[in-house]
Amino acid sequence: MDSLTQIVLGAACGEAVLGKKIGNKALLFGAIGGTIPDLDVYVGNIIYNHEMDAMLFHRGFMHSILFSVLAAFILGWGVFKLYNSGKRIGTTTSKDWILLFFWSLFTHILLDCFTPYGTQLFAPFSNYRFAFNNIAVVDPFYTLPFLVCMIVLMFFNRKDIRRRLWLKLGLGISSIYMVLTIANKLYVDAIFRKSIAESNLKMIRFSTQPSLFNNILWYGIAETETSYYVSYYSLLDTKNRFLDFVELPKQRDLKPEAFDDIKNLARFSNQYYSVYKIGNNQYQYNDLRYPLLDGKKPNSSVFRMLLFKENGRLNMKPFEPNTNDFNKIMVRIWKRLQGI
Repeated sequence: MDSLTQIVLGAACGEAVLGKKIGNKALLFGAIGGTIPDLDVYVGNIIYNHEMDAMLFHRGFMHSILFSVLAAFILGWGVFKLYNSGKRIGTTTSKDWILLFFWSLFTHILLDCFTPYGTQLFAPFSNYRFAFNNIAVVDPFYTLPFLVCMIVLMFFNRKDIRRRLWLKLGLGISSIYMVLTIANKLYVDAIFRKSIAESNLKMIRFSTQPSLFNNILWYGIAETETSYYVSYYSLLDTKNRFLDFVELPKQRDLKPEAFDDIKNLARFSNQYYSVYKIGNNQYQYNDLRYPLLDGKKPNSSVFRMLLFKENGRLNMKPFEPNTNDFNKIMVRIWKRLQGI
């Protein structure tokens, strides 16, 4: 999920493990631990001199269980050695610090699994992405109540019982909301199956996910032999169906058989993708797990990348969301969220 959410969750882990012993410093170190996996965005650019490889590194090894364990031991031991000095000698143990970093790292990657982007939990042994698709990458209904609880507990003494109560409240509210999003996901999946059946589409598979900033408006995509079909459904709709499916062709102007880079991108997109030639040595790759800016234009994906051939491979220009595109999609989401 977004950086703020991971900071809040990491801080909560720090408080749960070491709050009674070191107070607000536990929140700080937990927040640092909760941020570390997302540094793979920068690490990838350092390791790879190739934009596509750097992008695919995100939510890879640094979001794996193995990394969480290794990093927890290294960081925990290192921070303990630095912290355990002067008046602080004996106030904490190396086990305390290892647990703090393990839980802040592990909960980060676990939380990311619930988003559509997915996480390679078992990297480097497997590149399979776990993506449960029940919560958006940014969802203020999950984050803000949690954040308020963490801020409030900071004002109590580390041994004050009210500090622990606010921690439990923050974890409880966020966990209950997460369970509700899972229930919504199961319900929406059932609605999508019925909608496809009534549309007489010979579906191979499908995927649904909530739109940005909420868990009310859902986007669905179904795959057939020749096309994809996309539609929206709001929990506020008067009809419990996905309506007005838009057909998207399976456009493949670059073949995965010819370029391993397309295979890698296709795997990243869970095979929901299209590739359009848009100019001389320029191709647009659309990740169709995410909505269209314009329902009438199949090449208007929100998540799109500009590809080009370079030294026998494909490379890409960095994905840079357009402000105008963002404004358009937010207006569409707000209008459609209110139901039809």
